[in-house]
Amino acid sequence: MQSSIDSVAKLISNASHVTVLTGAGVSKESGIPTFRDAQTGFWEKHRPEDLATPEGFLADPKLVWTWYDYRRKLLDNVQPNPGHQAIVDLEKLVDKVTVVTQNVDGLHQRAGSTDVIELHGSIKKFYCFDHEHEALDVPFDLEEPPLCNVCGSMIRPAVVWFGEALPHKLLNRGITECEESQVILVVGTSSLVQPAASLPLSGYHRGAKIIEVNPDATPLSRIAEVVLQGPSGEVLPKVVASLKNLKSNSN
Repeated sequence: MQSSIDSVAKLISNASHVTVLTGAGVSKESGIPTFRDAQTGFWEKHRPEDLATPEGFLADPKLVWTWYDYRRKLLDNVQPNPGHQAIVDLEKLVDKVTVVTQNVDGLHQRAGSTDVIELHGSIKKFYCFDHEHEALDVPFDLEEPPLCNVCGSMIRPAVVWFGEALPHKLLNRGITECEESQVILVVGTSSLVQPAASLPLSGYHRGAKIIEVNPDATPLSRIAEVVLQGPSGEVLPKVVASLKNLKSNSN
């Protein structure tokens, strides 16, 4: 493993732009259950279509609102983990680091990452269903969605639900960042959910080196320059340590 870590550090040391693509595995290491892991107890009798689609929200607004209130509360009891911190540390060692995440928990920002593209939105932000008017300071423990003070429609979480398109502007920027990167770190994601799964390919076809960090093999593993098998909270700090050592010895 150490030789592979050193190889990754060398690739990063020669890069002026690194994009880090992260998925649910990174947040899970902080104790945040994945979407399906969170469907335990009362929630396990509900289908994803009931809890995370526009149709489900309109059919039972109270159920969906309570589900997201429950998930939002989970964030009060978790902290960024060493994987998040290692990505922050990369910013001190590489000219440009961009984080493109499928996670909606804001842990990258809490850790200190300065350029984060939230492809799937944020569970801590809200807008109205009909016109996307932003809603601020939405309290916990409401039994049903509040109403927009501009148009009167129901307030919803600012996340991308099943069946909804990713925000065009964010997706395009994610593609551009990958295309302009020399190295793309793909961390804690199954690389199955589209269109996010196609982002590393856009960089790969422009010559970027793909580095995969994941406990299990994924469809992306076959084109990765290096696969570091393991949890990001263990692997990424070792990559950063090797990179620091490499740069120290070159000075």
